[in-house]
Amino acid sequence: MDFLIDGLAELPRLMQIFWVCAVAGSIVMVIQLLLTIFGGGDVDTDVFAADGLDASTLGDLFTLKNFVNFFVGFGWSGVTFRQYIDSNSWLIIVAVLIGLLFIAMFMFLYKKLMKLESNSAVGASACVGKSADVYLRIPAARSGKGKIQLSLNGVAREFDAISDSPEMIPSGAVVVVVEDINGILLVSKK
Repeated sequence: MDFLIDGLAELPRLMQIFWVCAVAGSIVMVIQLLLTIFGGGDVDTDVFAADGLDASTLGDLFTLKNFVNFFVGFGWSGVTFRQYIDSNSWLIIVAVLIGLLFIAMFMFLYKKLMKLESNSAVGASACVGKSADVYLRIPAARSGKGKIQLSLNGVAREFDAISDSPEMIPSGAVVVVVEDINGILLVSKK
């Protein structure tokens, strides 16, 4: 293990940053994948929890999963393109752009997968009366949408949710589904 640390210490500072981002991001990504596959659920959190912002806009962008995707793309592209790009400034610009491309690509794929899931035999109306975990915070008084996650027939599912509560419902809170409003679930705090 010491030879790895010594080898990393000999690299220029920028390459150290790229390697740490690449390796740490990859490890966290593998852990997220394993937890998702082996029943740990879809591990993510709403990082951007400012009041008044709709979780379906900025809230979807600022999640743990997207930060990990950015660091994986940023780190590995910096490590890979160092031999082709001599300018540190251009290398950082390329790495940031590829990190942002990773976020866009994974968000696009995730949205497509969610559409497949939502077209399954079990609809949102089957959720009424069930308890759920808030996945992305739910803004107060129907001022925006959040996301909830619940288990139906042994399968974890994610749905858009709104609330009549005068206060925002934070990520991690437990709610009860009150009503299905055209595929968007009205929830109340438990």
